[in-house]
Amino acid sequence: MQVAIVLYPGVTALDAVGPYEVLRLMPDTELRFVGHSPGPLMTDAGILTLGVTHTFASTPTPDLVLVPGSERGTEAAMADPVLRQWLVEAHKTTRWTTSVCSGAVILGAAGLLKGLSATTHWLVQDALPHFGARPCPEERVVHEGRIVTAAGVSAGIDLALWLAGETHGREVAEAIQLMIEYDPRPPFDSGHLSKASESVVTLARAAFSER
Repeated sequence: MQVAIVLYPGVTALDAVGPYEVLRLMPDTELRFVGHSPGPLMTDAGILTLGVTHTFASTPTPDLVLVPGSERGTEAAMADPVLRQWLVEAHKTTRWTTSVCSGAVILGAAGLLKGLSATTHWLVQDALPHFGARPCPEERVVHEGRIVTAAGVSAGIDLALWLAGETHGREVAEAIQLMIEYDPRPPFDSGHLSKASESVVTLARAAFSER
């Protein structure tokens, strides 16, 4: 199975690296970080770089596509005609076309979410109807047909484990979960908008607006 994780300037690192750590452990899997040209790309914090290993042109028919989101690069990625066209063409033959966080609106900009249920980061759920999608803000992972979308950032790990189960069976997925020791026990319980206090939501919105 060939897995293509899309990279673009300003991508959120965990959106890509979280799923990568799961998907790379699947048997018989070739993983590529795809973009316009091979080389490093700066992530959204302006500190960490990730590397494109293969171009869009050299990866025309991946089995699985994953589009990560970004705090500051999503709009440019949505407007990128090469990326949009590559997504359209790749989706014709993928087994799964997926997104993490605001990567969903990039799929939407490529016309791939029309009439489908989808989820994304809580801050951009309202954007989904503009692309003909039905928002599912209560869901962490939404799969409809060959399109699978995940909520914000850390939800990409859940998405990747689900994909591992679908492609290689539950036992393999559980073995990968054990290998990465993914057993979340957060010290706080405000990881979803429905659980966070009004003051915490206000603080989070302010923090995002300042970035």
